[in-house]
Amino acid sequence: MSYTNPDPDPRRSTGLEPGGGVPPGETPPAESSMPEAGPQELHNPPKGWAKGPLTLILAVVILVAAGFLAYAIALMR
Repeated sequence: MSYTNPDPDPRRSTGLEPGGGVPPGETPPAESSMPEAGPQELHNPPKGWAKGPLTLILAVVILVAAGFLAYAIALMR
């Protein structure tokens, strides 16, 4: 794997001042891609929601909705 410097070379880029600054009114150079962004993560791939937590959340939502419904019915009496 070879290293690629993501910073532009001031000797080859137009509009850069010494030190890499951009003078007022000048468009900065485009950002470069980073081929060494990191290894592909294979040990922890996303698998979506597990059945247990999803069932628990659904049960809580149903209980809260039933409580609101019971409260609304009690207010009408």
